[in-house]
Amino acid sequence: MAFTLTSPAFANNAFMPVQHTCDGDNISPPLTWTEVPEGTVELALLFEDPDAPGGTLVQWILFGISPELDGLEEGKAPAGSLGGKNDYGRTDWSGPCPPIGKAHRFIFTLLALGEPSGLAEGASPRDDLPYALSGKVLGQTQLTGKYARKR
Repeated sequence: MAFTLTSPAFANNAFMPVQHTCDGDNISPPLTWTEVPEGTVELALLFEDPDAPGGTLVQWILFGISPELDGLEEGKAPAGSLGGKNDYGRTDWSGPCPPIGKAHRFIFTLLALGEPSGLAEGASPRDDLPYALSGKVLGQTQLTGKYARKR
């Protein structure tokens, strides 16, 4: 089996439930993963909107996730994990909230790291993340959800 990322809340390339968006409770969905690559010492998770009007929007970043875990509970970051600063200047979940109209894709990327990232709470996805992860990624997997605002 391969390193995979799924959610019991929605299938890959399917629409995300409203409760995980700005039109609902705005809580992170439950996530599960399998077959973490051997030698992984840390997991990092990015959540991005590549269809945002100004270019890719980073909405959530978690790092320092234990490779012993097999997922995240709905609405919770795991104990010991740290949040990076998203494009809203926040370190917590910022759910899908695209402009009214066209559906956007929202991509979760889970990275398996062979060395600790060394990142601190509030690290920047654009300034700190690329350097901290360079040469450390053993594997990655993605899950895509969609969302469109109707009102």
